[in-house]
Formats: sequence, C-alpha cells, structure tokens
Amino acid sequence: MPTPLVERRSIDVVPDGERHGGAFSQFTLWLGANLQITAVITGALAVVFGAGAFWAIAGLALGNVLGGAVMALHSAQGPRLGLPQMISSRAQFGVRGAIVPLALVIVMYIGFFASGSVLAGQATGKLTGLGETPGIVLFALVTAVAAAVGYRLIHALGRIASLICALAFVYLGVRLLQRADLATLLGDRSFELPVFLLAVALAASWQLAYGPYVADYSRYLPRSTSARATFWWTLAGTGLGSQWSMTFGALAAAAAGGAFVGHEVEYVVGLGGTGLLAAALYFVVALGKLTINVLNTYGGFMSMVTSVSGFRGQAVLSPRARAAYIGVIMVAGTALALLGKDSFLTSFKDFLLFLLTAFTPWSAINLVDYYLIAKERYDLPALSDAGGRYGAWRWRALSVYAVGLLAQFPFLATHFYTGPLVGPLGGADVSWIVGLAVPALAYWLLARRHTAHLPERTVLGPAVEADCPEATDGGGARPPADTGASTTAGEGPRA
Repeated sequence: MPTPLVERRSIDVVPDGERHGGAFSQFTLWLGANLQITAVITGALAVVFGAGAFWAIAGLALGNVLGGAVMALHSAQGPRLGLPQMISSRAQFGVRGAIVPLALVIVMYIGFFASGSVLAGQATGKLTGLGETPGIVLFALVTAVAAAVGYRLIHALGRIASLICALAFVYLGVRLLQRADLATLLGDRSFELPVFLLAVALAASWQLAYGPYVADYSRYLPRSTSARATFWWTLAGTGLGSQWSMTFGALAAAAAGGAFVGHEVEYVVGLGGTGLLAAALYFVVALGKLTINVLNTYGGFMSMVTSVSGFRGQAVLSPRARAAYIGVIMVAGTALALLGKDSFLTSFKDFLLFLLTAFTPWSAINLVDYYLIAKERYDLPALSDAGGRYGAWRWRALSVYAVGLLAQFPFLATHFYTGPLVGPLGGADVSWIVGLAVPALAYWLLARRHTAHLPERTVLGPAVEADCPEATDGGGARPPADTGASTTAGEGPRA
C-alpha cells in the first residue's frame, strides 16, 4: 500500500512500520532551512549593532557550534521516541505542566512565522508585482497548505531548497566580493567583548530556538537509526547552513552600510542583477523562507495540539481539526507580520534574545532529564495520561524552569530591558550561558534523588509493540542493536 502524501500522524507515536529514511535527511532539511534570508539578517545584525565583520563572523561561528550542538542533542531523541519534541517535555514538567514552556513555544512559532513573512512577503510582492502586503498574505496561504500536507513535503522542500539556495548563495557571494574587497571588509580587527558576545548570542539563539521542534522532523526515522549519526548530520546541516548565511549577511552589511537596513531583500537581490535574474533570486528568497516557515507552522500546530491534549487527552486529529490549528497559526503570524513590518530589524533582534531567555532553561531541563536522569527510558503511553507515572504537574521541573528564567534577567541586554549586571560586564549579554548552566545543575541535583517514577526500559505501549514485537522485551523497548545509538545507561550521541 503506497504511503499517502498527506500526513496522518500528529502528536501520537509513529509506529515502526511507518518509519522511513536515513539520518542524512536531517542534513538536507536543516541546510535548506538555514540557507535563507532571515539567517542573513541575523548575521547582519551583529554588524549593524557595532561589530566589525571579522569578529562578527567569529562570534557567529562560536554561537552556531554551541547552540547547534544543543539543538542536535534534541534531534537525536526523535528516532528513539517517535514523538514530537514537546511531548517529551511531559516527562519533566507533567502532562499538563508542559503547557508552561509550550505557551512560549507557540509565541516563538508565531513570531518566526511573522518575521519570515515580512521578508518573504517583500520577495513575493516583487516577484508577482502585487506589492508587499498582498505578498505577505499570499506567502502565508502557501505556507499553511504545505504545513497541512506535512512531513514528507517538508523534507522534500528541504532537499530542493538545500540545492537551489546553495547555488544561489555561491553566486551571491561571488557578486558581493566583486563589489567589495574581502580584505577590506575583514580589515577591522578591533575587538569589543560586548558586541562579540552579542554575535555569539544571536547565533546561539537562532540554533536553540529550533530545540522545541527539531525532533518533530527526525521522529519518522527508523528506531534503529544511530543517535550519533542523527546528531552529527543535524549539527552539520544547521551549522553549515546558518554560518554560510550569517557570514554572507555580516559581509553584506559591512559592505553596504546604511543601504542594507530597511532594504534587506532588495539589496541582496540587487547584488545578483536585474530582469529575469532578479526574478529568479526573488524566487530563491521566497523558497528559502517557505521551507523554514512551513517548519514553524507545523511546529506551532504540534505545540498547540500538545497543549490542548494535555487537558483533553486526545492524540489523533481529524483533517479538519488539523487544518483549523494550522489556520490559527497562519492568521496570528500574518497579522503580526503586517503590524511589525516597518520596524523589523530592531524588533527581530529583541525577539531572538527573548527566545533565548525562554528556551535555554527548557533545553537544559529536557536534555539533563533525557540523557542523565531517565537515561533515554520513557513510558510513552504515560506521556498522555495525567494520572500516570508522570502526573499532571511536576513542580520540581517547573520551579527549576522559573529559577532558570529569573537567573537570566540580571544579565539580559535588550532594547526594552537591561539587567543590572550588564554594565559591570561592559555591556555584554551572557544571559543564555546562565540560562543553560543554572537550570541544568539545579535540575540534576533535584531530579537524581527522585527516580522512582522512571521505567526500567522504554515502554512503547500495546499499539506500537504490536506493530514491532521484536523491539520489546518484557514490555519495554530494546535499544537499537549496534547502530551507534546508546545501549548503556546515560550514553547519548557524543558531541
């Protein structure tokens, strides 16, 4: 029986009989998702806000490696659990308590949908001749349809975008260096710690913001897929794609000066030429943004379903309900895009740093629990049962999450708030480092003493075990045999 194009699964476990693909699919997906205009803007921000191109690129590279490694550790959870990323948060926060980080995740998706629609709307409006506002609306509609089709189309978009956008960025890079001398652009080697750390934080926030949904796109991989392979292919795709785009953005902003701000898409396309060539580049901009905006819409849909199902207990959705959830994300994101399109750069920088504040404590708690406390053993049916082993609310994790949020505020530097310790640090924003370290240590100290609720092996549940009986042993899942995935307590992918 052929596999249907339109996805049937939502937040339920993907049975082994429906698993497909290989770890390399994570490379093409995340390469394509990051070779796009918003990543270019993120790289440019480091220069726009004061860094020289040389140290901006170095800071961005460091942030992409550090944040990308955390993101890839989340990706490695997908094949083992067969679940969307945020469902696994119920093991730490409780079946209903997970709605606390989920609420911020949904805000993230809507914000990224909006920021992507602003830039893609400029390209779509130019390409169709309709103008910016109709371009934003048209782009949003196409995004919603693609997200409704689901997983297979998303990965197909990633493969197409990774090839087309890579070729386009090579061409644009050559054109940029024909206009500006690379030695001159990189000649300013003056080092300022605050703006260097801003560059690190911008790239790290870009990567860490993928954490709440990266496993959504690895959960269809066969259970035997190597955790190490999933980790490294994800890190390679997201690291290469984002650093490539951000480096181009930093160099473009350094070369263009004031001509870049407010005309980002026009400037990038203008590097390539006019006429049909410009039309092709506007299409590339729209394609790159379509790939990532579909990810954001799909992730937002998953997060909304996860939030509601924590109270209703529903895991399987009808096509009509699926379309309704996606429609809510599309309408909210489009409205925000139309309201904020005239103050994009400053708003986007603050939005990225806000995301970093919200998601670093969640990442720390989720990863410590999965790799160090539960040691990759979860009871999957209990993740949907508020009366089960994980309960409705797990106050230890929620308390640590709150502490992780509050611990960052003295170190936070944004347009609307600056913490009291930013000045003594020379204006540097190191809140994301605090947001990872403090909750990781606090959760480990608390949770390691309370492990009675943990299963001895991963429990798949009757439906999944019936689909793949050879994977079970006494009601639990066997670790994949000699695939590079963890088979001993606490071992995960090695970074």
